[in-house]
Amino acid sequence: MIGHELGGRYEIIERIGGGGMALVYKAHDLLLGRNVAVKVLRQQFVHDEEFIRRFRREAQSAASLSHPNVVSIYDVGQENEIHYIVMEYVEGHNLNEIIKERAPLQVEEAVRIASQICDALDHAHQNQIIHRDIKPHNILIGRNGRVKVTDFGIARAVTSTTITQTGSVVGSVHYFSPEHAKGVTTGEKSDLYSLGIVLYQMLTARLPFLGESPISVALKHLQEEFEEPRDVNPLIPQSVENIILKSMRKNPQERYQSAKEMLHDLDTCLSPERRNEEKLDFSDVDDEDRTRVIPAIKPQHIGPTPVRSRQLPSEDREERHEPSDPAGKRKKSKKPILWISLTLLLLLAMTAVVLYVNHKLVVPNVIVPKVIGQTEADARKMLNDRGLEVDPNIIRAYKPDVREGIVYNQSRSEGTEVKKGSLVQLSVGSAKPLKKMPDLKTLPVDDAIKKLIDQGFKEDNIDTNEENSDKPAGTVISQVPGANAEVDPDKDHVALTVSKGPKQVPMPDLIGKTQDKAAQMLEKAGLKLDPNIQQEASYTVPKGTVVAQWPYDPGTPADPDEKIQITVSSGYPADAIKYTYNVPVLPEEEGKNTKVRIEYADASTNGETKEWGTKNINSMQVFPVEVVVGPSKDATVRVVRNGQLFDTYTVYYTDVKNGTVPDIDIVLSNNTGDEQDIPEEPADENKGGDETTGMTPPGWKHGNPGKGNKKKNENVIYQQNH
Repeated sequence: MIGHELGGRYEIIERIGGGGMALVYKAHDLLLGRNVAVKVLRQQFVHDEEFIRRFRREAQSAASLSHPNVVSIYDVGQENEIHYIVMEYVEGHNLNEIIKERAPLQVEEAVRIASQICDALDHAHQNQIIHRDIKPHNILIGRNGRVKVTDFGIARAVTSTTITQTGSVVGSVHYFSPEHAKGVTTGEKSDLYSLGIVLYQMLTARLPFLGESPISVALKHLQEEFEEPRDVNPLIPQSVENIILKSMRKNPQERYQSAKEMLHDLDTCLSPERRNEEKLDFSDVDDEDRTRVIPAIKPQHIGPTPVRSRQLPSEDREERHEPSDPAGKRKKSKKPILWISLTLLLLLAMTAVVLYVNHKLVVPNVIVPKVIGQTEADARKMLNDRGLEVDPNIIRAYKPDVREGIVYNQSRSEGTEVKKGSLVQLSVGSAKPLKKMPDLKTLPVDDAIKKLIDQGFKEDNIDTNEENSDKPAGTVISQVPGANAEVDPDKDHVALTVSKGPKQVPMPDLIGKTQDKAAQMLEKAGLKLDPNIQQEASYTVPKGTVVAQWPYDPGTPADPDEKIQITVSSGYPADAIKYTYNVPVLPEEEGKNTKVRIEYADASTNGETKEWGTKNINSMQVFPVEVVVGPSKDATVRVVRNGQLFDTYTVYYTDVKNGTVPDIDIVLSNNTGDEQDIPEEPADENKGGDETTGMTPPGWKHGNPGKGNKKKNENVIYQQNH
């Protein structure tokens, strides 16, 4: 049952008690989120309509009551062959445990407990419900001191302290009322009698009537007087003893007439003016149920009573012996008849007494039946049918080959002849001793499994499944059965739920994306962007572009609850310089198309050569190439003409910073190799610098290495103005 969800609602946690008829479990109401007590009819009675009827009676009786001293009934149900009652769970102990541990109790405490029981009985009696089984076992004491009466209307199965005969007597024999023991109709006053015994037991630590068998105890309720409470415990006030004496009168008419009357006495008995009141005297009341002492009849009393000699007047003597007096003869003849009649009546009475005593004292022999292999209930019935009683001290032990509740031994062998009413001790198989389930939560799953195996669990009976949670991955986050539940390691299964960490999503690649684009990608993936955006200067990454992400690399699982940090380029460093470098390029032959490609490498390309562009020219052209330089990061420009490297130029950072970039020298020659006249003055800028005329290109000045005109094949030098 442990770990089972009864009715799909009540999760059984542990067993907390039980009797001959039912077992009681602590359970958790999954719907209302509270602990409850679940009473389950024992399996051996699930096919017995009488037991089922009595079991349901308890729920019906108690459910009609609403009182702070009555255990509340929440639910009644049946699941397959399991009949159960769901009731209020009382955290504490029953009164029987308290009496065993601490009795005799303090007078104030005992009276307080009795008052609350009496209050509950008053409420029940007003609702026409008689408990019929008031005893310490059915009184629960919560940790706050609140008394709760339970087991209303239940008829327990036969136990060592219970007499059960269908249609006659049901209840716990030590707390019987005399009319209960007779089997006659019981009423409210029977409950008050039982309450008196409970109060007696609380104050004296003993029961008023004990015997070798339930029958003998029941007869004592009918015939014998109990030892008065103050004789056992002189500390009991007289007013409290009076309540016990009155509630335990054998004649119901001499007891309290109602629970309300008894409750009033309990409420006032400890007041100073009542503590030492006079003891109640019932000697003047004719109690037909009380024990009487009848003088023994002696043999000399049998027969006519002798007439003592005395002197009679002479005339009387003559008259007595006068034969002629017929009237005198008639008188004399009647006296012997009277004496004979009296003698016969006395003999008949003595015979009846002898027969009654013989019936009580001469006990017939009976044969002990075999009850081994029977259920405990069937064994009790078989023994009771033979007139035998079950010893209260039943031996209960676990036997691997004996089912729970089955008799495996009896103290008197089958076929033995014993006196009727003799005790037979039974040995009954009990459930296998269960172990407490360890608390595995927060343990690494490997450690949890090892711990279970060490306790005897089979590895095949340990199941694991994973769930996302905020607990570290690989740790146990829940278990079934729960911690401290009673389990059988040999057959019970254990289910462990293991954390696989928080639920994760793939991390998108944000590198190279703009800040706005990166934010959109994170939102779409279900991730959160850390508003604290980091900035980092970069030669290679454009401003506003993501250069780094943390803590997850692209494609790795990411926790949705964790914020993602990004680093965005703030552009070139402060000491970087952008510089436009004008590169002049000549065709291979003036007027003939030449394919020119310009390449560059600078700080923005991280030293990698990139193509600036490709042009077709047939005359000299000047191309502005923008480069970025920085400390220790110079720029290089290359000119490739018709697939062949034509020239390479280096732009140094220090030159750019200091404004000392050197001029580019380029030599123009005529295509024929003949001597060419070049004007000494620059061409008119207004003419647009026609490169095909051989004039100085715009933005260039004529070098003057000689005296103006050059000789044949002599090169002309032009310098770039910066």
